[in-house]
Amino acid sequence: MSYILITVAILVLVIFAMIVRTVNLLEVFSGSFYKRAGTSNKVNALLFPITFILGTIAIVWSYSSASKEFLPAPSSVHGKEVDFIFWLDMGIIVFVFVATHILLFFFPYMYQFKEGRKAYYYPDNNKLEVIWTTIPAIVLAVLVFTGWRVWTDITGEAPKSAYNIEIVGKQFNWMVRYPGTDGIIGKHNFRKIDALNEVGIDFDDKAALDDFMANEIHLPVGKPVELKIRARDVLHSVFMPHFRVKMDAVPGMPTRFWFIPDKTTADMRTELRNPNFNYELACTEICGRNHFGMRKVIVVESEEEYLEWLKSQEVFLAKNPDYIKNVPEKLRADAERIISKKPAEGVPAQAAL
Repeated sequence: MSYILITVAILVLVIFAMIVRTVNLLEVFSGSFYKRAGTSNKVNALLFPITFILGTIAIVWSYSSASKEFLPAPSSVHGKEVDFIFWLDMGIIVFVFVATHILLFFFPYMYQFKEGRKAYYYPDNNKLEVIWTTIPAIVLAVLVFTGWRVWTDITGEAPKSAYNIEIVGKQFNWMVRYPGTDGIIGKHNFRKIDALNEVGIDFDDKAALDDFMANEIHLPVGKPVELKIRARDVLHSVFMPHFRVKMDAVPGMPTRFWFIPDKTTADMRTELRNPNFNYELACTEICGRNHFGMRKVIVVESEEEYLEWLKSQEVFLAKNPDYIKNVPEKLRADAERIISKKPAEGVPAQAAL
C-alpha cells in the first residue's frame, strides 16, 4: 500500500507541474507577458555554468585518479610514435570538446530571456562557414596522413635481419613456434593438426624439421622481430600492450607485425620498481568463457641471452620422435641428424641446436 501511495503522490506532482506549464504557455500564446520569465528562468540559466564547472571537475578527477593505471612509456621503437599520435589526437579532441562546451553551457546563461531583449536575426555567414569547414578539414587531413605514415612504417616489410616467430591462437591458449638454425619457419598444413602437432607443422618442408615450440616468448632487445600470426579456430587478437603491438589473428588469413623491443624485462622491472613485472601477450577478442586463459609471458633479453636460450631449446621432432614417420624419405636423414643434434654438412657445430 505504501508503494501505491508514493506512486500516486508522484503522479499528482507531475500532473500539477504539467498544468502550471500549460497555463504559462497559454499566457504566452495569448500575448500576455505576465510571469513570462520568472525565477525558474534565472535558476535554469544559472544551472548551465554550474553544470559545466562541476562536470569539468569530475572529468579532471576521473583522469587524475585513473592515470596511475595508464600504461608506462612504450618498450618499442615504433611505440613512441604511436603514443605521440594518440596524445596529439587526444589534445585536439579535448581542445574542441572544451571550446564547444564552453559555448554550449555559457551562452544559455549569457543570453537568457529578459524582458525587452530581442534576438538578433542572423541567418547565415558564408565567410564563417568557410572558416569552420576549412580548419577541421586541414586538421583532419594532417592527422590522417600522419597516422597513415606511422601505420605504413609499422606494417611494412620487416628487415631481412628480423627474427621470425609464429604465433597461433586457439581456444583457449597461444601456441608459439620458433625456427631452428636455418632461421626459417617451416610451412604448416591444417590437415596435419593433431593433439601434439597443434600448429600443423608440415614435415614435407625441410625448413620445418628443426622448428620448436616454446612455452614462453623470448625476444632480443634492440633487434627487429617479425610475428607471423594466424588463428586455428575463431578470431583472436595478438595484444602486447607495453610494445604497442596489436594485430588480429584471423582464421584462414595470416597476418603479420614487426617491431623492435628496446627495453629488457630487467630494465622494466627497475623502471617500474616492480621485481615481479613481466611483459605479456594477451587476447583482446572475447572468444569464449575461458578467454581469460589466453596469456603468454614475454621475456626480453640481450641478444646473447636470446641466442643461448635458442640453443637450449629442443626441436619438435626430438621431443616427439614418433613423428619421424611423417617425414618423407628424402628428408629422413636430415630429420634424424636434427634429432641427434648433429650439424648439417657445411654448418659449424656451434650453430646447431
